[in-house]
Amino acid sequence: MLAKVFSGTTIGLDGVLIEVEVDVAGRGFPTVTIVGLPSKAVDEAKERVRTAIVNTSFEMPDSRITVNLAPADIPKVGSSFDLPIAVGVLAASGLVNKELLASSVFIGELSLEGKLRKIPGVISVAMMARAKKIKNIFLPIENAKEAALIDNLQIFPLYSLSDLVLHLNTIKLISQYEPVSIEDIASTALSAFDFADVKGQEHAKRALEIAAAGFHNVHLKGPPGTGKTMLSRAFPSILPPMTREEMLEVSRIFSVAGLLSQENLVTYRPYRSPHHTTSRIGLIGGGTNPTPGEITLAHRGVLFLDEFPEFPRSVLESLRQPIEDGMVTISRASGSLTFPSRFLLLAASNPCPCGYLGHPKRHCRCMPGSILRYKKRLSGPILDRIDLHVDVFPIDEAKLTEISDGEKSEDVRVRVIKARKRQHARFTNTKLVANGEMQNTDIKKFCHLTPEAIELLKQAISRLSLSARSYFKIIKVAQTIADLSEKNEIEVSFVAEALQYRAKEE
Repeated sequence: MLAKVFSGTTIGLDGVLIEVEVDVAGRGFPTVTIVGLPSKAVDEAKERVRTAIVNTSFEMPDSRITVNLAPADIPKVGSSFDLPIAVGVLAASGLVNKELLASSVFIGELSLEGKLRKIPGVISVAMMARAKKIKNIFLPIENAKEAALIDNLQIFPLYSLSDLVLHLNTIKLISQYEPVSIEDIASTALSAFDFADVKGQEHAKRALEIAAAGFHNVHLKGPPGTGKTMLSRAFPSILPPMTREEMLEVSRIFSVAGLLSQENLVTYRPYRSPHHTTSRIGLIGGGTNPTPGEITLAHRGVLFLDEFPEFPRSVLESLRQPIEDGMVTISRASGSLTFPSRFLLLAASNPCPCGYLGHPKRHCRCMPGSILRYKKRLSGPILDRIDLHVDVFPIDEAKLTEISDGEKSEDVRVRVIKARKRQHARFTNTKLVANGEMQNTDIKKFCHLTPEAIELLKQAISRLSLSARSYFKIIKVAQTIADLSEKNEIEVSFVAEALQYRAKEE
């Protein structure tokens, strides 16, 4: 007999419908054959399925079984096909009712005792099922909350294979999982660091406030011990909360990567801090079956690169296109996949190998040649893509021993949220979220400069030899400063402040 069961898999971040066709022949050697480009994990499903069926008190057919995963030209990876294969075998053997099979998607990994285990990529599969107008989805109980984020679906959480068989045969029905409201479970991550804990560095704090308000890239440069890392770790505490769409978008990425927490929803902006030994594939993404890298996991959040020049040059240069486009395309012989990568780059570096070049009290021990080689590790094009370059200077004794704390992150965050609201109002009916995402045409449309501000920009282009990219980045930063000041026009003082974040790097 032949049975057809629907399942799903992910290609990149997109869910794809897979038809699992199971044929139980009336004669032939008792073997199980899986075809349709299965990976090793999928091919091993025949042993898990066989043992799970036997251990749940059902009888495995003593005949030849052929399983076809269609479309056959799409690679099938992972263990999520265990459940649909088991259902197909039981349906083809006449042990379960086939009535619900045509309107349901089945996904899940089986243990040898017949219990269901958590799998990645459920949000993408649930979105695909809704798009295909398939109303039921049967999946492991640990994935139920994740799938329930997608509305207009009937979610049936499974503890074991026997629960599913009893439900399909209408002996003991499974209760549907209630839909989950993103707003009800949304929360803000509590940062272990606060701006009030950082002594002094008002100039750097101001730059980070601008960066958070407009989603601008930042480069902090200064000697060791000046607070660069602490400022960077406190940075998430001033970021605005994510919107509902952003939460679902980021949760989908983490679901595909298998990194979703027990809450099954990312409700705060990601903060990724890869070590400088990270490979290009680890940062950008890729592999035989391309998976998201750190820049995609930092989507709508922060990618913190500490010891910026210590990263291999080839790795840093690969950031150029994702920073500009907000996405990265990974091409392989089997095809191309595009992952989102709209992240805020936060980089920190020392001025020289020993770290004390320009320090007022400590002597730099580096040779001129080693300083030059160290600076050349960061190319001009990659630095040109960073909006704010900030020098972090050593703190004097008076500031360091000061008893009173500085301004709290909570107070800074209030101003950042107000500035973001102005941007949301400005970018209504567009795909833009923040000033940092504007392209040249958007800048001409939305940014209005006073005559004095235009004149100052003309002088800056001539004296500082600004590139076209730098020119537009200065306007974007100045627009964010105007939003923080609650002004509708970009005034000359805003341009002057924006210029000071670029002059020393040009």
